[in-house]
Amino acid sequence: MATERAPFVIALRLVSAALTAAMGAIHLYLWDDGGYRDLATIGVLFLLNAIGSALLTLALLVFPTRYVGVPAALGALFTAGTLAALVASLTIGLFGFLESLDAELVWPTIAVESAGVVALTALTLLAYDLRHRGREARPQAPEGLRRGPSDD
Repeated sequence: MATERAPFVIALRLVSAALTAAMGAIHLYLWDDGGYRDLATIGVLFLLNAIGSALLTLALLVFPTRYVGVPAALGALFTAGTLAALVASLTIGLFGFLESLDAELVWPTIAVESAGVVALTALTLLAYDLRHRGREARPQAPEGLRRGPSDD
């Protein structure tokens, strides 16, 4: 059962990693060329987002399949938090900064981060499902060979 899902897991990992990398690249570009570097607090957060995205992208690509749910879950939370920060900055402001829908890369950022949350959540759930199905499919030792508390 796990081997029939392998191509889907690989594709979902690659899509998730690409979306995470794109999110980081957008933040790095805006930090470097978009003028966000000079904003107090926001500038540092944009740089930290780029670094965190790079680390999560790497983890999504190199973690063994049975453990990929961990960076996928962290990536989903990280991306959702980033998207929530963008929505906050567009509506009520964030750290004294109010973003505009007309600002550079706002719409691509919304698209990339929304797709990232969906892909990373799907990967998290798929990895969890595969891991738990793998446990159920393991052969059990015959009753007489199982270790456990004795009935003495």
